[in-house]
Amino acid sequence: MSALRKLMQARIELQGRKLTKSGHNKFAGYTYFELGDFLPVIQEIFHGLDLAGVVSYGTDVATLTITDLEDGDSVVITSPMSSAALKGCHEVQNLGAVETYLRRYLWVTAMEIVEHDALDATTGKETKTKPILPTEGAMESLTPDQQIAAKDDADFIVQRWDEGDKAGAFDAYMTLLEGDNMYAVAVWKMLAPYSKIRSELKRMKAEAK
Repeated sequence: MSALRKLMQARIELQGRKLTKSGHNKFAGYTYFELGDFLPVIQEIFHGLDLAGVVSYGTDVATLTITDLEDGDSVVITSPMSSAALKGCHEVQNLGAVETYLRRYLWVTAMEIVEHDALDATTGKETKTKPILPTEGAMESLTPDQQIAAKDDADFIVQRWDEGDKAGAFDAYMTLLEGDNMYAVAVWKMLAPYSKIRSELKRMKAEAK
């Protein structure tokens, strides 16, 4: 049996498993699969079929190579490399964020995992230069240090607002829009308990056009 035929069998077996989406993008209002929701199940299926998957990263391309351990035949899935410039992160942390995303997308592609289309979730929504985009797993993709920084930024906005400095809160919000989208969405999620502030910030943003 070829590696491709075994991969097809693995896809069919995965479709028969009950998977739970643990990721939730509150900004766009949809759930999605985290890597941990499906990868352990895939590894179990692969083990039974004598398949092994290895992810590697090059300068321009990320690659998932699925190899048949019985005869060495393989199937190769690729994705263009990307980059990230997350606020408060050094180069290695940004690299880790990119690799985490690409690893997930490679496995989703290889196993034909169907989930919510992020484009459908945001069709017709207001956009602006460098807007906050609905990025899957924004908070979950951040490092512990980044998550602390995101909470601090959210707290700063709330503090400015509570002290009556709405202009200061709005300036902080607009500054987020000029930075990394993933980080901005993470901060926006931290503001979820403050729906009134979020509504006012969106209104002020619309009026500032």
